[in-house]
Amino acid sequence: MNTCEHCCTKIDNLTVRFGDNVILDNVNLHVNCGEVIGVVGPNGAGKTTLLRTILGEIPSKGKISFRVAGSASQKTKIGYVPQKLQFDLSSPISVTDLVASAISRYPVWAGVSKDLSERVKDVLSLFSAEHLLKRRLGELSGGELQRVLLAIAMTPVPKLLLLDEPASGVDIKGLSLFYQIVDDLRKKNDIAVILVTHDLAGVSSYVDRLILLNRSVIAQGEPKEVLSNEKLVAAFGPSLWNISCLPNLRVSGDSKNDNH
Repeated sequence: MNTCEHCCTKIDNLTVRFGDNVILDNVNLHVNCGEVIGVVGPNGAGKTTLLRTILGEIPSKGKISFRVAGSASQKTKIGYVPQKLQFDLSSPISVTDLVASAISRYPVWAGVSKDLSERVKDVLSLFSAEHLLKRRLGELSGGELQRVLLAIAMTPVPKLLLLDEPASGVDIKGLSLFYQIVDDLRKKNDIAVILVTHDLAGVSSYVDRLILLNRSVIAQGEPKEVLSNEKLVAAFGPSLWNISCLPNLRVSGDSKNDNH
């Protein structure tokens, strides 16, 4: 397992409290450039809170650092695809309007120029979504909307990409395409990806490691190791994971992959 010497996002002793309620408790993890980490856990485990804390939206204790070529920093370019995008389904806003407003400083209500329209088309074409240019947001399927949001998150190319439940509302075909696009992006751009998901079966082929989170890091390792974990079912219930015959466990503190 690579360390954080070259390029990584490193989280040390991250704790988040809302009043007396502890949402995240001493979370330690890292993700290297070119690596995809899947974060799994039950509802209320703090998965979305983890992403929002990395984005700087939630106050916390602990340290989040970004390292590139030997220099540590508290800031880096982060791309983010939220679990849900709240908008009026009857709104006339088109895909072109949304992407143009994200990649340009000009207000789209004033109209989208020909040059800007071409930029939008170029951005979407990288994500097999250029055919959606004139579609209204309310007409998009879950998979189509996720690809549009991914295109925005990747413009310009970030060092770290955060994905919150990309499987939500997406059919199997659309989800497979989404995962493949993300896999191609990390290989081409050497970006780090943290992907929060409940889609254990689908995502296991695309991630390098799985992190089992329930307020703190319970276990981590290669997908087959974490998914064949008898304590996973004991802690969260077989109905949630739909897994049986689970022989082995790798606990975070005992893992050879634990570099914290």
